[in-house]
Amino acid sequence: MKETVLDVLMYLFESFVDGGEEPDPNRSDLRNELERAGFGEREIERALDWLDGLNATDIETGINASRTTTIRVYDQLEKTRIDTHCRGYLLHLEQIGILTAPQRELVVDRLLALGSDDIDIDQIKWVVMMVLFSQPGQEQAYAQMEDLVFAEEPLCLH
Repeated sequence: MKETVLDVLMYLFESFVDGGEEPDPNRSDLRNELERAGFGEREIERALDWLDGLNATDIETGINASRTTTIRVYDQLEKTRIDTHCRGYLLHLEQIGILTAPQRELVVDRLLALGSDDIDIDQIKWVVMMVLFSQPGQEQAYAQMEDLVFAEEPLCLH
């Protein structure tokens, strides 16, 4: 079975959120837990690096951060990796108040850090939840995103 960095991150995220535990900051213990769960060494290392990148980012949250009149212009690499549909979904999350502009930038950064060539909406949803979960004071936005992730059912076209 080929696991991705996102698979490892989702395992950690679900383990800690569902278990009500705080993540253990000890990288060695996390690595051992992931190895016991059957993840490969390369994916574990990349996932832990991804988390380090998330934790190292300090962005402004609050009322001033949500007030922006700028338009995000994606560079060629971002457009190649994040298609029009996914960029539209990020814009939608920003417009309905789940993400602020600085949070959107962090989400884009963390999406690109996954190393996936084909980023999809499901990946965006999980990365947004991880970003919001990692930031104090974002409980309401996290709850809204959680509702979107778990309430949306795929459309069935006949």
